Amino acid sequence: MLNDTFGTPSEKEPVAQTREVASWAPKPYRPSFAARLFVGFFSFLNRFVAWHRLPPLLGVANLAALRISLRAHNLFHPTVDGNVLPATPQSKRQNALTRRIREGEFNELGCPMMGARHSRFGRNVPLSEAHPEVPSLMMSPSPRVVSERLLARRQFQRAGGLNLLAAAWVQFQIHDWVNHEENDENVVFEIPLEPGDPWKHGPTMRILRSAKDPNRTAEEDEAGLPPTYISTESHWWDGSEVYGSDRERSSPHTAGGHLPIEGRKLPLRTGQDLPATGFTTNWWIGLELLHTLFTLEHNAICDALKTENPNWEHKQLYDTARLINAALMAKIHTVEWTPAILPHPTMQRAMRANWWGLIGKRLGQVFQLKNETLSGIPGSDTGHHGVPYSLTEEFVAVYRMHPLLPDEIEFRRLDDGTLVKAVPMEKVVFEHSHELVENAEAEFGEGYGMADMLYSFGVGNPGALTLHNFPSFLRELTLHEDPARPDIAGSEEPRIVDLAAVDVLRDRERGVPRYNRMRRLLRLPPARSFEEITENKEWARELREVYGDDVERVDLMVGMLAEKPIKGFGFSETAFRIFILMASRRLKSDRLFTRDFTPRLYTRLGMKWIADNDMTSVLLRHYPELTPKLMRCTNAFKPWEPLPD
Repeated sequence: MLNDTFGTPSEKEPVAQTREVASWAPKPYRPSFAARLFVGFFSFLNRFVAWHRLPPLLGVANLAALRISLRAHNLFHPTVDGNVLPATPQSKRQNALTRRIREGEFNELGCPMMGARHSRFGRNVPLSEAHPEVPSLMMSPSPRVVSERLLARRQFQRAGGLNLLAAAWVQFQIHDWVNHEENDENVVFEIPLEPGDPWKHGPTMRILRSAKDPNRTAEEDEAGLPPTYISTESHWWDGSEVYGSDRERSSPHTAGGHLPIEGRKLPLRTGQDLPATGFTTNWWIGLELLHTLFTLEHNAICDALKTENPNWEHKQLYDTARLINAALMAKIHTVEWTPAILPHPTMQRAMRANWWGLIGKRLGQVFQLKNETLSGIPGSDTGHHGVPYSLTEEFVAVYRMHPLLPDEIEFRRLDDGTLVKAVPMEKVVFEHSHELVENAEAEFGEGYGMADMLYSFGVGNPGALTLHNFPSFLRELTLHEDPARPDIAGSEEPRIVDLAAVDVLRDRERGVPRYNRMRRLLRLPPARSFEEITENKEWARELREVYGDDVERVDLMVGMLAEKPIKGFGFSETAFRIFILMASRRLKSDRLFTRDFTPRLYTRLGMKWIADNDMTSVLLRHYPELTPKLMRCTNAFKPWEPLPD
C-alpha cells in the first residue's frame, strides 16, 4: 500500500532538479552522424518507394527518419533571443515539482513560462516564411468565395471507418491544447461579397482580427519578427479542457478530491447556461458526453487513490488524479484515436511504438530502458530539440477538422439500435446541449439517458475530411461567447460568422504558408497543376476557377482537403508531416510524461491505471450497460456495430 505522496521508499526516484531561470537555454539539436546516415538512407529510398508502401517495420523506421529531419528543420521559436516571455512568480516552483500547475507553468523547471498559458505559439516554418500576406493578397481570392464554392457541404460525405465519438474526441483534445484570442475591439477584416451571395447579415462579412501579443517588444518589431500570438490555454497535454487553465474556469475540487458532478451529470456554472468544466467554448453534445465521462473518470481515480492512501488530503488526491487522468487521455489519443483515423498498418505500429517503444507494452513495463526508440517516449529523457516547447500556428492549421461534424445527430436506442430522432446540430450546440441531457427522457422517451447517447455516437459516422463537406450550420453560426454584446457593427444582434471563411482567413492572417509553399517547406513535392492536387476533374476545374489558374495561391486548408490521402488515411499527407513532428513533441517535451513519468509522482496504482486502461474500459467503467456493444470492438473510435436495416 502507498503510504505517502511519493509512494514507498523503494519507489523513490529523483525529481527533476530546478535550475536558475536566467541560465536556461535550449541545447542546439544536432542529429548524430549515425542519425544523419539513417535519414540519408531513407531520403534516397523515398525517391523510389514512399514510406507507406514499405513493409510495416521498415515503414516505421522510415517515419523515425522523417521525424529526425523535421525536428532539425521545422521547429522555430518566434523571439529575437530565444527567451520565453513573460516572467512568472518563482513562488510556484516548489508546488510544480510533483504536480501540474493550473496555468501550465514550471513544466520545464528552468524556463517557467515554456508552454504555459499566455505563452507564444511557435512555428514549423522559418520565421522569414511566417509573415502575414500583404493586404492586396489577403483577400485573394475572397475567403467567402472559397467557402461558397469549394468548402460548402453539398451533401453529407461520411467517413465510414470512424464513429462520431472520434469527431467529438479531437475537439475535446484541441480545447486542451490551443485557443487564440480574438480582439474585443472594432478591429476587423472586411470581406466583400459577390453579387448573389446568400449572406444576409450585412453588405460585407466582418471578422474580428486575432488579438495582438501583449508581450511583444519594440526590439522584436525592429528586428522584423513576424506577428506573434498567444494561447489562452496551456500548450501542455495536461487535461486543461476538464480542469481549466485559469482561476475563473478552473473546476474546484470537492470532498475526496472530486470534480463537481450532480447525479452523474455536469452541473451548470453559477449564473450561466453551460456546464462547470474547464473549457466550454464551441460547446456541443459531443463535448458534454466526453467532459462528463472524464469527470467521472477523475472521480473514480480519486476513490481508488483514497482506498490506497486513506490519510491523503483532498488536494493531494485531486492533483495525483489529474496527473493520471491527463496521461490516460494522452495515451488514448496516441494509441487509439490516431490509429483509428490513420488505419494504415505502419501507423498502427508507429503509434504503439511512440507510447511503448519497439519492444512493446509487456517488455516495456518490465524493462524501463528510458529510451524513446526502444521503450517509448513516456519515461524517456525530456527533449526540446533546440527550440522552447510550444504548439505551433501550423499545428493549429492542420488540426482544423470541422468537416468531421455532421449536420444532424441520429439518436438511437442502446437496446436495439433503432433510430429515435435525428436532431439538427443547431439544437445540440451551446446551451441546447445541456438542455438535451437534462430532458433526454422527455425528448426521446422513458429510460433514455447518457448511455444511449454514447451508443448513438459509437455507431454514427462523422464527415469525411474533404472538399464540399464543411457543415452548413457552421457557415452561418451564431456565436455564443457574448450573446448580449452588440456586435462589431453596433447592432443589437449577436455576432454571426461563416466559420469556413474564418478558417481560411486565419491562416493568411497568421502567416501560415499556402499549400504549395508549405509542401516545399516540409520537403514534399509541390503540385505543378490543380490536377496534381486532386484526381477529381470537377474539383480541379473548380480550384482553377477560384484561384485564377495560379496553383501557388491554393490555401493550405483547401489543398489538404482536395489532396488524395494515402490509402486508409483520414487526412492528407501534408497535414501528416506536421503530425509526425508535433505528436511526438507533445509528449517528449513534457517533463511529466518523460523523466518524471514514474511511480514517485503517479504512484504505483496510477502507473498501472494508465497502462491497463483504454477508451473502452473507461466507457464500461461508468456505463457498464454498453458492454454488449463494445465487447467485440477493437477500437472505441471505430463503429461499434452495424446499424439495423
